[in-house]
Amino acid sequence: MASVTSNAMGPQGPIGVFDSGLGGLSVLRHIRSCLPGEDLLYFADSGYAPYGGRSDEEIVVRSLAIAAFLMQQGARALVVACNTATAAAIKALRAHYPALPLVGVEPGLKPGAALTKSGTVGVLATKSTLASEKFRLLREQVTAITGVRFETQACIGLADQVEKGELHSPATAILVRRYVEPLIECGADTLVLGCTHYPFVQPLIEEAVNRMTSKPITIVDTGEPVARQLVRLLGEHRQNTELPGTVSGFTTASASGLRNAFAGLLGMEVPVTKMTGERIVQDAV
Repeated sequence: MASVTSNAMGPQGPIGVFDSGLGGLSVLRHIRSCLPGEDLLYFADSGYAPYGGRSDEEIVVRSLAIAAFLMQQGARALVVACNTATAAAIKALRAHYPALPLVGVEPGLKPGAALTKSGTVGVLATKSTLASEKFRLLREQVTAITGVRFETQACIGLADQVEKGELHSPATAILVRRYVEPLIECGADTLVLGCTHYPFVQPLIEEAVNRMTSKPITIVDTGEPVARQLVRLLGEHRQNTELPGTVSGFTTASASGLRNAFAGLLGMEVPVTKMTGERIVQDAV
């Protein structure tokens, strides 16, 4: 599910996308699919990941700094491809950039409620997202309208495993089972992936589900709705070209790590620039 601020802007300039690390690549791939002609900038704040263990104040500072950088690169729209950053910083970002088309990510409780047949939806998310006021209000609103029961599970350490590239390791599989099994035991027939890192371990989630039940379980990945919302937001100002848009990466950690993530997760070769403090330097590693 997406959270949106809409304002008409010109057709020039790239779309900026950022996350605390690599998870937002799961959103970027949907944006790329829906808007193949758009130039994209992806900022991975992996040097400060994960955001789930940081205070709201820290996340707001980081989000505003990254947004300012992307605006300096000419971004005409911004996607906050991080549930934790959306919960903590979307209000501050909207206040600072009232004329900027801005799409945030939030757990897909509404689509989850529409899909469940048992009336119970499991939500996998970071501790910070689940503790946020934004999540509490969304949960109360959807429950009041639909009567659906949401069982939540804080997945401590799971985003870290994705950041380390351990998408199929035994350690990651153990974590996934630990977090998924209680939700299935509670009767959830729908699982909402409330962190953009989690789609990259969806095969392990499905494996954990199959160990617990033979009944069909629906998994909700909010990346596609976010991309569709961005398409609607840009409207007639979308780039109209048969040529594929460019993709550029920026990171506060290893440039080679982000390049490898683009290649391994999305099958793309992308130039990446490393940011160090106030300077941007090319990491040749």
